Amino acid sequence: MNVADYLRRQFAYDEWANREVLHAIRTAGGTDQRSLQLMSHILAAERVWLDRLKQQPQSVPVWPQPDLSQCEAQAAEMGKLWLEFLDLITAGDVSQSISYKNSKGEQWTSTIVDVLAHVTLHSAYHRGQIASHMRASGHTPAYTDFIHGVRQGLVK
Repeated sequence: MNVADYLRRQFAYDEWANREVLHAIRTAGGTDQRSLQLMSHILAAERVWLDRLKQQPQSVPVWPQPDLSQCEAQAAEMGKLWLEFLDLITAGDVSQSISYKNSKGEQWTSTIVDVLAHVTLHSAYHRGQIASHMRASGHTPAYTDFIHGVRQGLVK
């Protein structure tokens, strides 16, 4: 498997896992503010990183107001935007670097492939927080393990 296919697969997993978590939140009543806050952050952070990769101004706050319907719409949109971006960027050299400012205004330089890895790992980290919070609140969290998605044919 080449790097481009690997990255597409990781972002297909990310899109699937985000949808699963949103479904679990909705099934639990859709009112869990902490889970919604974290999910809103996941999707906003993905948008912020995509803005940085495209060398565009930041278009959303890193911690937006939580809203389930907005998260569902953003998750669908981000899945498409990532695939479009990956189709463009993986034709080139993902080991190239980009420079950007973080949310504190600090200047950084990172390789494209490191940013892409960060995006998927950051999202998985916060999905784990959501799962822990939902379980502690008496709800059933989404089962978003990568290998589960692959075994079930949900991640291609």
